[in-house]
Amino acid sequence: MQRRIAFMGTPIFSVPILKNIYQNGHEISAVYTQPPRRSSRGQKLEKSPVHSFAETINFDVRTPDLLKENKSEYEYFKNLNLDLVIIVAYGIIIPKQFLSLSKEGFINLHASILPKWRGAAPIQRSIMSQDKETGISVMRINEKLDEGDISHIYKINIKDNENAESLSDRLSNLASEKISDIIDSIIDKEVEFKPQDHSKATYAKKIKKTEGLIDWNDKAENIIGKINGLFPYPGGYFIYKGERHKILKAKLSFNKDQPGKVLSNDLEISCGENSIKILEIQREGKKPQKINEFILGSQIQKGTNLYDV
Repeated sequence: MQRRIAFMGTPIFSVPILKNIYQNGHEISAVYTQPPRRSSRGQKLEKSPVHSFAETINFDVRTPDLLKENKSEYEYFKNLNLDLVIIVAYGIIIPKQFLSLSKEGFINLHASILPKWRGAAPIQRSIMSQDKETGISVMRINEKLDEGDISHIYKINIKDNENAESLSDRLSNLASEKISDIIDSIIDKEVEFKPQDHSKATYAKKIKKTEGLIDWNDKAENIIGKINGLFPYPGGYFIYKGERHKILKAKLSFNKDQPGKVLSNDLEISCGENSIKILEIQREGKKPQKINEFILGSQIQKGTNLYDV
């Protein structure tokens, strides 16, 4: 028997999961996503990736700013008579009164091994903390942040020098591969939801743009973690002569001098411990460049200390 499902998600991360649910023949009664936002350039209204994809399939797309105290949306949702709700990076809080409007509950696919990295930025925080593995946790939502019971955890290793964009793609693909089996096992009541160990919880706070500023006194490994974890946005960066330089890719090196000192003309920079060698960089307002292209027109030379400017 076909089951009635609603999907809630917003970024590109969510799209493969929605696509797989559709391709496996499940009835998607509604798709919820965040409303269109004005872009940073041109202030043009842009639909979310989930919104754009859902419209190509002619799904009923709902874009409320909030669900809390939204009586009309509550009534609409109630009348869907849902069997299951799947949530993947929706970004809007689900009020308590909604949680009873699905026979099998609201199921969240969270991009970490819960209870580690509850919250808004688990992929970025796992890389910044130099974790060796992460995964997808399947959780039944309750009233508290990412504290619901768990039915499935799928783990993957984090590759050496992997960035948040690459890891996000791999986790999204993993979730999309598993989602049909997840739905079937929940609908058929073939899986048990178990409580998390709340004593082991850690939290992945929302990323602030200012976190990208590099402190050369930090260990090189931590700086690499920041560069990779904050790629592509907001990025790890330093300021030279008032101009922001975003480091897109770097690797660990083992030379040492004063923190912030440029050790070579191909932009190896000393850190509090060890050094980093920049491979790709982007000056403010410019296109990304490989390091051999960048150094041809740069004033940053061997012997420069980036703390002196």
